[in-house]
Amino acid sequence: MGRMLATVEQYVARCGQPAPAEVEVLLARASDDITAALITAVYDPAAGDVAEVLVEAVCAQVEFWLATGSDGITTGEAWDAVSIGPVSLSGRSAPAASPVLVARVELAPRAYRALHLAGLLPGEVSEAW
Repeated sequence: MGRMLATVEQYVARCGQPAPAEVEVLLARASDDITAALITAVYDPAAGDVAEVLVEAVCAQVEFWLATGSDGITTGEAWDAVSIGPVSLSGRSAPAASPVLVARVELAPRAYRALHLAGLLPGEVSEAW
């Protein structure tokens, strides 16, 4: 795992709820996802407003995973019905909001919006630059 973009304290402050036991692992996975989504983006990572947007995106990513039952690795989708013998599966129930694919990374809708509005996504130019 790479550099942590948000702390547990920042998560609690932004989400207004106690941090779950696995929050550090989720923050690390979300930091990796946000970093991967921005791999070809051009921005100054030391700029204060950029750092705040990255924190917002990471926290939104974790919040989305928790809301959809994901652990940052699995999708959180579930089968509507399952039978074992003779095997029969039904459709999957999808999360209420669908993730947005950026650079082969599934971003939570709010994480995508924060990065997009700041002009940090690959191929976008921030007004600050």
